[in-house]
Amino acid sequence: MHTVVVGTSGVTASDVLAVARGGARVDLSAEAVAALAASREIVDALAAKPEPVYGVSTGFGALATRHISPELRTQLQRNIVRSHAAGMGPRVEREVVRALMFLRLKTVCSGHTGVRPEVARTMADVLNAGITPVVHEYGSLGCSGDLAPLSHCALALMGEGEAEGPDGVVRPAGELLAEHGIRPVVLREKEGLALLNGTDGMLGMLVMALADLDILYKSADVTAALSLEALLGTDRVLAPELHAIRPHPGQAASAANMLAVLKGSGLTGHHQDDAPRVQDAYSVRCAPQVSGAGRDTLAHARLVAERELASAVDNPVVLPDGRVESNGNFHGAPVAYVLDFLAIAVADLASIAERRTDRLLDKNRSHGLPPFLADDAGVDSGLMIAQYTQAALVSELKRLAVPASADSIPSSAMQEDHVSMGWSAARKLRTAVDNLTRVVAVELYTATRAVELREGLTPAPATRAAVEALRAAGAAGPGPDRHLAPDLAAADAFVRDGRLVAAVETVTGPLN
Repeated sequence: MHTVVVGTSGVTASDVLAVARGGARVDLSAEAVAALAASREIVDALAAKPEPVYGVSTGFGALATRHISPELRTQLQRNIVRSHAAGMGPRVEREVVRALMFLRLKTVCSGHTGVRPEVARTMADVLNAGITPVVHEYGSLGCSGDLAPLSHCALALMGEGEAEGPDGVVRPAGELLAEHGIRPVVLREKEGLALLNGTDGMLGMLVMALADLDILYKSADVTAALSLEALLGTDRVLAPELHAIRPHPGQAASAANMLAVLKGSGLTGHHQDDAPRVQDAYSVRCAPQVSGAGRDTLAHARLVAERELASAVDNPVVLPDGRVESNGNFHGAPVAYVLDFLAIAVADLASIAERRTDRLLDKNRSHGLPPFLADDAGVDSGLMIAQYTQAALVSELKRLAVPASADSIPSSAMQEDHVSMGWSAARKLRTAVDNLTRVVAVELYTATRAVELREGLTPAPATRAAVEALRAAGAAGPGPDRHLAPDLAAADAFVRDGRLVAAVETVTGPLN
């Protein structure tokens, strides 16, 4: 099995995906172990001094003014974990929790947290055992870290709370640790705080959303090309020289993808012979501009994620010169903003896809296609309600595009008086990505049926490959009305797992 080695300089997005989704093993580098030991020596020296140091010998948040005597410090660290493990609502997904735990381990291994090497090793052992703490939907304000989610993970390290075993069964965490020979940790000065104070949940969800959207944006370029072809549109608007004079890189990449998919089509531009149009509708003609703007948003979000993956987010932090300093690096604003930005781009990409679907179904705008692509319109309703479903998803996506990061709600007796709501931004983006997949699937299902109904005209080799692969995946072609939900589910799975892009790339080669 693939092993990810965590050092002192951060991790990559590929590392996160390997651990969160691929079940990769985790190990600590010798450099990380040495850095952990060195920073712990600094914390131990400060703990022995009479002067109070935040996080080491004081309370937390609004209670930071109280100096904690040595005999109470283990209890203090245990109590912060127990009290902060206050999440509510449904469980979050296993992959999110694994990303959360792995990214907290990344910061711990930086040598800036003062956590002992044995605590870091236990974190890796829990991941490697396939033990996943139960983390709830609500409990993070995206500032002072993803507190409640991280606290539920730390609670499991202590052998408390509940966790899911590798068999998928939720049981007491202590039982699972014992079965795998893992000794629960007894936290010392600063360690409880260090396990809770990070942007790890929102960052993990950002990394996974970026991976999903990379596939979805390629898929959306494919479905846009299919719709253009089915509507007998012109591919002249995709010419590289047109996009070179407005040099947004995402726009050029999307146009190039669409042009590659449509290469060799016998449908594009056909309208110029039969029913002249000066130009296609915006939803067709401007597809590269909208998809491209989203691609550029992805590039910006990826840059933010890369910076955060290289960061050590904790408060206070141990500096190389021996100082332990309070800071505000746990504030989730940088991550929260791009999570919200992506939700806006996702909503707009879905919106333009739905408009193309509606155009394919309207006999007054589809340039010769039957109403709703029905077999016997009137007796059959065709794909009328498939578009209703798509429209409902788009409407939901517009609501999800309302930014969470524009909100703030004070907490901790006004000590934490401005928060990022980054966890909430990440949770709604996950829903948005999920729904965008369905929207693209409906356009795919509609456009492939429309292409098949253009009798006597030959589609492009790449679009023909997409149609054939979709039909082989269980989404049937034109014909009388039938139970439509299974076909749409098959199209959804076909887009979701990347088979649409893979089918097209057998003809085009790798898309951008």
